[in-house]
Amino acid sequence: QVHLVESGGESVQAGGSLRLSCRASGVPFHESFMGWFRQAPGKERELVASITWNGGTVDYTDSVKGRFTISRDNAKNTLYLQMSNLQPEDTAVYYCAAPHNGWWGQGTQVTVSS
Repeated sequence: QVHLVESGGESVQAGGSLRLSCRASGVPFHESFMGWFRQAPGKERELVASITWNGGTVDYTDSVKGRFTISRDNAKNTLYLQMSNLQPEDTAVYYCAAPHNGWWGQGTQVTVSS
């Protein structure tokens, strides 16, 4: 059974930092393309960051470049998103996913106050 479980979402003030984690089980995590998505109220879900199976290639949406870092530890079946200099517009539910496989987590809420 596929399980992607996110953690680390909190309420923080603008300028703060958070690290999101996504623990995978029941899936071949070590060979999967992974991504972090987010969905803000009233907006469509967007891809924030992605990483290839070995971490060799990462990509970010323009609004988070230089502030967010995606990484993975295949030995721990865990995906990470380090977020710094958070802004109110980063407020959203953040989802871990293997989009090519159709695997999604339940999401973790990140709220940034000004």
